[in-house]
Amino acid sequence: MTYQALTERTAVERLQALGFIGQGEASCEEIGDGNLNLVFRVRQGEKRFILKQALPYAKVVGESWPLSLERAWIEQAALKEFAKFAPAFVPHVYHASKEEAFTVMEDLSHLTIVRHGLLAGEVYPLLAGHIGSFLAKTLFHTSDFALGPVAKKGVARTYYNPDLCDITEKLIFTDPFCDAETNQIEEGLEQDVEAIWSDRELRREVAKLEALFVTKGDALLHGDLHTGSIFASADETRVIDPEFAFYGPFGFDVGQFMAHLFFASSAIGEERVRSDVETFLATYESVFRERWESFAVAPFRDADGLVDDVLKTTLADAFGFAGCELIRRTIGLAPVADLEGIESKAERIVRKRHALQTGVFLIRNRLTLDLQALKELFAQEVAR
Repeated sequence: MTYQALTERTAVERLQALGFIGQGEASCEEIGDGNLNLVFRVRQGEKRFILKQALPYAKVVGESWPLSLERAWIEQAALKEFAKFAPAFVPHVYHASKEEAFTVMEDLSHLTIVRHGLLAGEVYPLLAGHIGSFLAKTLFHTSDFALGPVAKKGVARTYYNPDLCDITEKLIFTDPFCDAETNQIEEGLEQDVEAIWSDRELRREVAKLEALFVTKGDALLHGDLHTGSIFASADETRVIDPEFAFYGPFGFDVGQFMAHLFFASSAIGEERVRSDVETFLATYESVFRERWESFAVAPFRDADGLVDDVLKTTLADAFGFAGCELIRRTIGLAPVADLEGIESKAERIVRKRHALQTGVFLIRNRLTLDLQALKELFAQEVAR
């Protein structure tokens, strides 16, 4: 079938035609609140499905920003790839149509989007460990270290994703560091932003990070791993929306998630964030090491100390990517509710200024930071 944007009525009809639901009455609601897609929840009796369809443009901007529909096929492929190594952490994919750019997947409505839950005061005691395990497993098993170079290159071909990589490159590494049209700068932050824009040394460090993003194809990344792309409860965690998936540096997803833990401090406090960041990084390291010891292929498994070097580089890169994400979400396109939802303007400005300062600090000091230094940084924040 040829592509046509779905409606609530036609979404039901497609599921009926595919045999997922019967011809009787079914309920359907469009629940998408993202920037790029249509998302429908369809229910009939005990049967529940999510049908997600890509739009041929960026929903947040409109038809003036065209996008390839290929991202829908990449997303479902990434979910299936992740499910090979971490099935407990992704929704099940039932069906995908490349021509119509939609995917039928498991309904996760019994869970809550983590960002919304944290802002509402919910507690996710297993979240940090779950995401650390998810990333360690999926990143390791899609890398050269597990697949070998030939097999890895064969897998990587599926995830050629230039449109969405271009969005990331612009919105994270370019626009926030210059006077770009997409920036959204709140009154009161002008001097802070001008200082970032005029800092040539900082811009050089950001360019180094962008170069890593563009050139370093370590493993299959989610590409947009933030707390709005994760469903959770007290004992369950599921990662969704990997339409930005591509082969990139180990540290990118690690840094993205870390940045959004930092943002959550406005809702849950620095002490909890510190604990979650420590758990996240410690779990990532321990699971990655375990996978290496069990599954690394030659010649990598025989190179003493190589896993230590890989983990050290990953952490340094992650700090830098986290810094870029903190700055981007504070003054760039697609700001986060963690900051924008703060009612007091004075407090909001303080939080935003701190996010910018932390971002700059992480970028500048990424090569010398370690977990102990990060603990000290959080201790200073708690004291503040």
